[in-house]
Amino acid sequence: MSVSMYPISVPVFVKHLNGLAACLKKAQAFYGEKKYDEATLMHYRFYPDMFTFARQVQSMCDHAKNCTALLTGMEAPKFEDSEKSLAELIARIEKTLAFLKSVKPAQIDGTEEKAITIKMRDRELNMKGVELLLNRSLPNFYFHATTAYDILRHNGVELGKRDFMGTA
Repeated sequence: MSVSMYPISVPVFVKHLNGLAACLKKAQAFYGEKKYDEATLMHYRFYPDMFTFARQVQSMCDHAKNCTALLTGMEAPKFEDSEKSLAELIARIEKTLAFLKSVKPAQIDGTEEKAITIKMRDRELNMKGVELLLNRSLPNFYFHATTAYDILRHNGVELGKRDFMGTA
């Protein structure tokens, strides 16, 4: 049984980005109600060498849009990584969702064997489309999603598994 690339990429990214946006809206309400400073959340990290909460959200968006762009051959939208509030992070998610929703299944299906090169600071990674999606992009996407969710929970935002799972 073969699996098409589109259903295991874009709809997955969309579902979980929608879930993250809903979690951020709950965090906005919670921080507003408690009169907490959002900056403390934006800069929160579990350990000094980990990304901040804001960077976790940015990374989640980046993995979704960059993977999709690499598979389709499109140019990924560029974002400044300058978000300083939950509202700005929600806007970033919405921009990412708009890009993802512009992609048609035919643009991704059939890219399993597509040669992909990712330029890193000190090296290049060469892989096939399916390897990029399954072994790099989705694991990183879920890692940052989970870490962002856990930071929200740790900081008192009432969330459950359904919040994390998101909607289509």
